[in-house]
Amino acid sequence: MSETTASAAPIAPVASTGSLSGRRRAARIALRSLQVLLALFYGIASALPKLIAYPAAVESFDKIGWGSGAMYTIGALELAGAVALLIPVLQSVAAIALSALMVGAFMVQLTVFHGQNAATPLILIVPLALIAWARRGHNGELLRWARRR
Repeated sequence: MSETTASAAPIAPVASTGSLSGRRRAARIALRSLQVLLALFYGIASALPKLIAYPAAVESFDKIGWGSGAMYTIGALELAGAVALLIPVLQSVAAIALSALMVGAFMVQLTVFHGQNAATPLILIVPLALIAWARRGHNGELLRWARRR
């Protein structure tokens, strides 16, 4: 019986370490996939209609009273955020910036559109907050890079 216990002891840490690294790898892949999906959403579904002056986007911004300048600006910010979500050193900052845009979108949905679709920006903040937190280690790299400049 002691032989079984003795031979099993070294194997257990290796097995748990292997499954732990497997889970970490799966988590990294899932997080990266989430980033790509959000980047596609912000780039194609959100920024593009604003940047090409899609009639529904123009109508929304006219109803808000901000006009085409704000529409193009927000579209450009969303596109920049989408691209930055894919650049390792900018991922966390991009997620924070896009979250700030979503807070603004939530406020507009509540005040101008009487709550219609107000849940959408809030729902988008959740994965953005996860990305910002998970990729927060890159913020130090970005600060070091900025200080060198």
